[in-house]
Amino acid sequence: MTPGAPYRWTDEAAMRDFVGQAGFGLLFVAAPDRVHVVHLPVVWLDDRRIGLHIHRANPIVRHLDGSDALIVVTGPHGYVSPDWYGLPDKVPTWNYQSVELRGTIARLDRDATIAQIDALSHEQERRLAPKPVWTRDKMGAGQFDRLLTGLVGFEMRVDSQHGTAKLGQDKPAAARIGVADALDAGGNAALAALMRATLDGPGAA
Repeated sequence: MTPGAPYRWTDEAAMRDFVGQAGFGLLFVAAPDRVHVVHLPVVWLDDRRIGLHIHRANPIVRHLDGSDALIVVTGPHGYVSPDWYGLPDKVPTWNYQSVELRGTIARLDRDATIAQIDALSHEQERRLAPKPVWTRDKMGAGQFDRLLTGLVGFEMRVDSQHGTAKLGQDKPAAARIGVADALDAGGNAALAALMRATLDGPGAA
């Protein structure tokens, strides 16, 4: 994470919302053989617990229960050309928004695994309205149980969260607008919108 004060993101509620909206991240755990990492969907179970599940065959599974781990969730990001600032003597950089979650991983029993899978699918399905919500009740008899044999559920009890919103806050407003306009023109509307939102105050939108 970029440690500079202009980019430090400290609003925990906003960070939780960011993670929930993204719903996908990277899980890292250090093991005796190597550092393991896996891409995976995540869902908040409450304000301090993140639910996740992993295929049973993934080598990371045997290292997770009771381990300290890191989940990284990254949002819009992109290259920034110094030409876009309209200022002299600037250098290229990369703007981005990201959150790190650190905590202890615990394995879930069967019922808790099913509950977090249901929570994850419900969270994503509700965003597709007016499409009718998919539930596992739509699956054929026994199909979900067979699928479940290949999965292992876990939760992270989040001890700390750290956010970075590197969106040009150290530059004058006119320069930030210039970068946002260029990003928009290049198709990176999400990052452009975040940069414009910082014009109303410090930190992330």
